[in-house]
Amino acid sequence: MDSSHLKPLTVTGAVITVSSTRKPETDASGKALIDLLSAVDIEVTHYSIVPDDRERIRSEVLMAISRANCVIVTGGTGLTPDDVTIEAVAPLLEKTIEGFGELFRLKSYEEIGTATILSRALAGVIGGRTVFCIPGSTKAVTLAAREIIIPEIRHILTHAGAGKR
Repeated sequence: MDSSHLKPLTVTGAVITVSSTRKPETDASGKALIDLLSAVDIEVTHYSIVPDDRERIRSEVLMAISRANCVIVTGGTGLTPDDVTIEAVAPLLEKTIEGFGELFRLKSYEEIGTATILSRALAGVIGGRTVFCIPGSTKAVTLAAREIIIPEIRHILTHAGAGKR
């Protein structure tokens, strides 16, 4: 990548787990994300678990973007009636990053085959900050964070204008 496209900025992370059953001690995916971000010196400044409820998810994302410029929401992206993360977050996005979902599904296909079509992974920008919505499995969050989000987050934030607030 051309480093002239990167501005010096500090990336701060937020992790939101959407689940009506997980608790901090059973949230393996949330812990994996925190560990992956921390390993590359991205401080996690917000962590929470919220139930599968559109309004609760929306308000948590809005709180998280006031505390971090890279928000990762995990869980609630499938097709069951309880899966409402995408419906909660999509209307908040000022711009979507279609390539994120496309690349996530491509990389997932290599691991899980055609079942990847059930993934509604999504990313976008709100006020110069990025929000990623990814499936809740530990394997999925590790794939998304390690192979897509962490390598590209500074590039995305530079273009999204994170330093302009």
